[in-house]
Amino acid sequence: MTTLADLAPGRSGTIAGFRESGPVVHRLMQLGVIEGQPFAVVRTAPMGDPIEIEILGYALSLRRSEARVVLVSEVA
Repeated sequence: MTTLADLAPGRSGTIAGFRESGPVVHRLMQLGVIEGQPFAVVRTAPMGDPIEIEILGYALSLRRSEARVVLVSEVA
């Protein structure tokens, strides 16, 4: 399964779950990164960190280390 960190800008998909549990996952869930939620990768910073996604109608920037925890099903 692919992680959010593996997707390039312009790609989209659905949150499929998480690779681990803990405070990082809890924080992401509070921000709306929940299983079944659609998202789109908007852009990445020039050095690849952070990653900006659109989810629940707002822009969310995540560190690449946080994005590696998020499992996704890629749509396009």
